[in-house]
Amino acid sequence: MRPLKIFLASLGFRKSVLGATPPLGIMYVAAYIRQKFNVEIRIINQKLNNISDDEIVKQAEEFEADVVGLSMLTTNAYSLPYITRNLKATLPAALVVLGGPHASAFGKKSLEDNLADVAVPYEGELTFEALINAYFEGGDISEVPGIFRRTEDGIVANPGVIPLVEDIDTLPFPAYDLIDLKAYWKVNAMTPIMHMKYAPLFSSRGCPFKCIYCHRIFGDRFRVHSAQRIFEEMKFYIKRYGADSFEIYDDIFNHDRKRMFEVCGLIGKLENKVKLFFPNGLRMDELNKNSIDSLADAGMRYCACPLESGSPRIQKFMGKRLDIQKYLENVEYIASKKIFTQGFVMMGFPSETEEDLKQTMDVACQSRLHVATVFILTPFPNTEVYDIVLKRHPEKLRNICYDDKEYLNMKHNFSDVSDGMLFYYQRKANRNFYLNANRVFRILRDFPQTHRLPTYIPEFFKRISQGIY
Repeated sequence: MRPLKIFLASLGFRKSVLGATPPLGIMYVAAYIRQKFNVEIRIINQKLNNISDDEIVKQAEEFEADVVGLSMLTTNAYSLPYITRNLKATLPAALVVLGGPHASAFGKKSLEDNLADVAVPYEGELTFEALINAYFEGGDISEVPGIFRRTEDGIVANPGVIPLVEDIDTLPFPAYDLIDLKAYWKVNAMTPIMHMKYAPLFSSRGCPFKCIYCHRIFGDRFRVHSAQRIFEEMKFYIKRYGADSFEIYDDIFNHDRKRMFEVCGLIGKLENKVKLFFPNGLRMDELNKNSIDSLADAGMRYCACPLESGSPRIQKFMGKRLDIQKYLENVEYIASKKIFTQGFVMMGFPSETEEDLKQTMDVACQSRLHVATVFILTPFPNTEVYDIVLKRHPEKLRNICYDDKEYLNMKHNFSDVSDGMLFYYQRKANRNFYLNANRVFRILRDFPQTHRLPTYIPEFFKRISQGIY
C-alpha cells in the first residue's frame, strides 16, 4: 500500500524588507504525523521565493496529494478562494485542510468563500492525527473535537475542545529535513538580519497572561521544553546544518526563570559560541540584572521588548499589566550591554484617550530602545478586544478588511479620539523616537549589520507619514 501523501503549504508573499522564516508550525505537524502513519510529506513556503498561487496548486497536483494542508495568517487568506477552487478541480479527492492563525481567529468563518473541507484551529498535532485517522482509517470525522467542517448542509463546528500536547518534550524535532534551511539564510529572518546561519525554535508553548488582543493559539497554560531538550535540539542543528545562531519564537521565554538559567548554563557548554535572538520578545518586567547577564553570557544579541502601552490604565485594560518602570530599567540595562533592542508599541485601544497616547509616546521615547515599531490596534475575531469593539462600536467592524495587508499599515481606529489625532500621535511618536541623535548613534553602533541600514530608509519615511496618504 502506497504511503499517504500529505502536501503542506504556508501561504503569503514576502514584501518590502520583510523576511521569510521556516514554517515551524507545519514542520512540527509533519514531524509528528510521520511518526504515526505511513506517509510521504512535502512542505512548501510560498513566502520564501514568492511563488505564485498557481505554482502551489501545480506542485500539489504533481505530488498527487491525498491531503493538502494550508496554513496562513489572516492577511494572507485572501488567496484561499482561488487556491482551493483550483485544488478541487485538479485533486477532487484530496482532503483540503486549513490551519494556522487564520483558522484560529476565524474558526467556522474561515471555510466561507472557499472550498476547503476542514479548518483546524490552535495547536495542530493531535487534531491532525485524529483527522487522518477518521478520514482515511474508517473513523468518523464528526467525532474529531473542535474542528470546523463542510457538510452538505453547510459548515458545522464539532463539539469539544482542541487537545493540547501536555508534555511537549515528547514531540519530535521539527521536520527540518523537509525544507532547505540554508535557503532561508539568504533572506531576512524574523529578526531583520540577512545571511545569518540560524535555526528558529520554540522552547515553550502558551502564555498565562490574558492580553485581550491575543489569539492564544497555544492556549493559556505555559508548557515548556526542558532545558536538556533545548540543548539537544541546538546541538543537532549545529552538527547537522552548521547553524551558529538561534531565533527563539516563544511568547514568554523567561517566564520560568529557573529553566531560563538552566538553558543559558547548558548553552555555555556548547563547543562553539552561538548567538541568540528573541524577535517575539521577553517579558521585560520579569527580568532582573542576573537574568539579563545570563542571557547575555549565553549569546543574546537581539531582543524584542514589547511595551504595547505606556499608560498604566491601558495596561490594566488590555490585561498585560506590565510594570512600566521595571520595563524601562531592564531595557536600559540590556541596551547598556550593546544588545540590540526593539520595542513594540500599540495605539488605538478602545477607550484610549489623548492622555493615554501621550503617555505611550513619552515612555517609548524616553526608553533606551534602539528601534520601535508603532502599530495601530487591529482587532481579530476570537479575541476579547474584538468582542469589546463589537459591543461598543459594531459599526467600526463592518468595513474592516484584513486582506493583503501588512499589520503596520492597518489604519482602523477603535479609540476614543479622532482618526486625525490617532494617526498624528503615531507619526509624532515615530518622529520623536527616531529624530534623536543619541539613539541614531546607538543604532549605528549596535545594529549587527550596519551596512544594511539604508535599506530601511523607505520604511522610516513610510512610518513618519503614516495616515497622511
